Amino acid sequence: MIYLHIFLAFFIPNIVGYGGGPASVPLIQEEVVNRYGWMTVEEFAELLAIGNALPGPINTKLAGYIGYEMGGVFGSFVGLFATIAPSLLAMVFLLGLLYKFRNSPRVKRMTGLIRPTITVLLGVLTWEFFGSSLQGAGLGHTIVLALGSWVLMERVKLHPAYVIAGSLCYGALVLS
Repeated sequence: MIYLHIFLAFFIPNIVGYGGGPASVPLIQEEVVNRYGWMTVEEFAELLAIGNALPGPINTKLAGYIGYEMGGVFGSFVGLFATIAPSLLAMVFLLGLLYKFRNSPRVKRMTGLIRPTITVLLGVLTWEFFGSSLQGAGLGHTIVLALGSWVLMERVKLHPAYVIAGSLCYGALVLS
């Protein structure tokens, strides 16, 4: 039964998460944290930070790790397959149809309406992570990490992977 749950936990968010990886992350969090209770919000946030520091699509890294934690090697395979299956289905069945109607006003309107929804989902995810950071690390550390990250990425133009790694080191040294 765990393999079916792993499959559903990654298939459903990836089939309804229009826009790719970042758009599906809040949906995966809903499944993994709230529906199945496999992780806490803090654990998911840490996994997301580590996953973003690594190359490649974020959803496959989340599926591989969580699938492995819940069901071993086969669970990892099931999670990865469930993550790529919606894209595979879309490419096989829908891409030709969308390509045929790519200039349709309805298709353009549909994609225009979906973008704000994705923005709101990412905003909610950010707000939840901010709240869990305040609870876990406190206001001072949260401000130091947020401002430091902003300065390093926007002013110094440091790659986000280095900022994430530095934040992980800061958390390990200062907060442990």
